[in-house]
Amino acid sequence: MMDKYASAGKVAYAMGRGGTENSAECLMAAKLKTAVLGATGYSGLELARLLVRHPHTDAPLLLRRGADTNEAAPQSPPTSGNGNGNGKFPVKASIQPFSWSALEQHGVELLFLATPHAFSREVVPEAIARGLRIVDLSGAWRLKQEQHRAIYGFKDASPQTAAELTERAVYGLPELNADRIPSAALVANPGCFATSVILALAPLLSAGIVDCDRGIISDSKSGVSGAGKEPTARTHFVSVADNFSAYSVFGHRHTGEILEQLRLNSCQLIFTPHLLPIPRGILSTIYVYLKEAMTADEVQNCFHDFYKGKKWVRIFPASSLPEIQFSVHTNYCDLGFCLAHDGRRLIVVSCLDNLLKGAAGQAVQNMNLMYGWDEAEGLQ
Repeated sequence: MMDKYASAGKVAYAMGRGGTENSAECLMAAKLKTAVLGATGYSGLELARLLVRHPHTDAPLLLRRGADTNEAAPQSPPTSGNGNGNGKFPVKASIQPFSWSALEQHGVELLFLATPHAFSREVVPEAIARGLRIVDLSGAWRLKQEQHRAIYGFKDASPQTAAELTERAVYGLPELNADRIPSAALVANPGCFATSVILALAPLLSAGIVDCDRGIISDSKSGVSGAGKEPTARTHFVSVADNFSAYSVFGHRHTGEILEQLRLNSCQLIFTPHLLPIPRGILSTIYVYLKEAMTADEVQNCFHDFYKGKKWVRIFPASSLPEIQFSVHTNYCDLGFCLAHDGRRLIVVSCLDNLLKGAAGQAVQNMNLMYGWDEAEGLQ
């Protein structure tokens, strides 16, 4: 007997895999069964928190890789906010070691991966073969082009299978790919820096008003949780406190995402990430030249037209710039800009919470699209 589907979105997916309208009619009301593999990390913990309170999902099965030993995780939503990025929660629940039998026994239909890139690359082929749908928060399946993917150094057990899945994977930026996500079996959740930059530039590049040959500069800053939960010399308190530093100059993994999604070449973009001495949040300051002089109203309309009806992008009035404190603990990406007096030089500021719109919140937004629910479900 088939499991009941939670929505028309899932019905559409099943029909695409050989289901029928008759079977769709009787598969309606049950809550979706999900699992979070990697529930001990910052993004995984945030994701578990969101899924616990989501109206259309059962409490998620929380899993860890064999190497992870942290057993603390949320079992109920917090009293306020969306967490503080420190991995502490008011209620604890057991996190099981990952196994395929655990997924089967729990009846999991959608698997979230908040795991290292190489591990996700290894486990997804088997998960897809078992009929699971995947939202992967790692960088394992984001990149189509080999020259960009090479930075990860993947060693696939079956290069042919990996190549096929790479082509099938949908880049999970809902504001750009909402038409492709609902039918996807594998959604590659975007990187946090990449989300902030792509959302800032997509309207301008789509309108063809940017002089790309003069170059685009993105000066991006992230809170320490963006570096992951595993401590390093760079993320220790004594290194971060009272400090501000650039890193991975001309070599950050999110650069390839930005280039691919915006159809830029490497000579047209300089992306430099920085580490802020704060727990969470991203602010990207992006510098562009316009092909022709424009007015502030014209630029404003460009953003408003592109994101019309998009719940999770907020456009600030001209010359009113967003700040990290406005979007932290929310799933919003805030965009604002300043236009020079010559009408040709434009600065765009993009802010978001790296653990929500840059990771777990966006993953839930993708799930909502995959199953035909409102994008705001579970994220308000």
